[in-house]
Amino acid sequence: MSTMNGVLNHPTPCNAVQAAEPAMRELFKGAFRRHAAGVAIITAEGEHGPVALTATSVISVSADPPVFAFSLSADSSSATHIKAAKSLVVHLLQAEQLDIARLCATSGADRFSDTSKWKQLPSGEPVLIDAPVWIRGTIIDQMDIHGSTLVAVHASEISATRANQSGDEASPLIYHDRAWHALSDTSRLQT
Repeated sequence: MSTMNGVLNHPTPCNAVQAAEPAMRELFKGAFRRHAAGVAIITAEGEHGPVALTATSVISVSADPPVFAFSLSADSSSATHIKAAKSLVVHLLQAEQLDIARLCATSGADRFSDTSKWKQLPSGEPVLIDAPVWIRGTIIDQMDIHGSTLVAVHASEISATRANQSGDEASPLIYHDRAWHALSDTSRLQT
């Protein structure tokens, strides 16, 4: 292994995945801390009731068919229940929903105590009533990777509203460098 200009080169064959050395682990975590990501809440109806967690790993995989994916950490108390669910809902949050993002990121919190924020779909999953976008889907594949699980979901239902409570264009909630952020017109670089 060599380090050159702050770049850590790790000679690992493409077909072999192994645990990273401490220096590589820290560089990797630091790189992704500085990579901004949209914030989502993932909900499902678990064996013992509804479950939810906050995620910044949701990505679009394909538009035809509509497939998205996200990563689950084994450290999450909701991960086992979400992995066992047949279907789930991903809510793409706006900046004014920071409180619910924090709540669903807090271990041991009662995420569904405020029943005025949630409704249940006919299929059973809990839905955040004021989410600007939610996507319901069926889990089609899972891949366990060193304590995390990559989950692929086929979208079957989408609800999208673009305005926030004041009627303005919704500003997405963003997570970057261990802090919450909002996009605005002043953050736009170019159209």
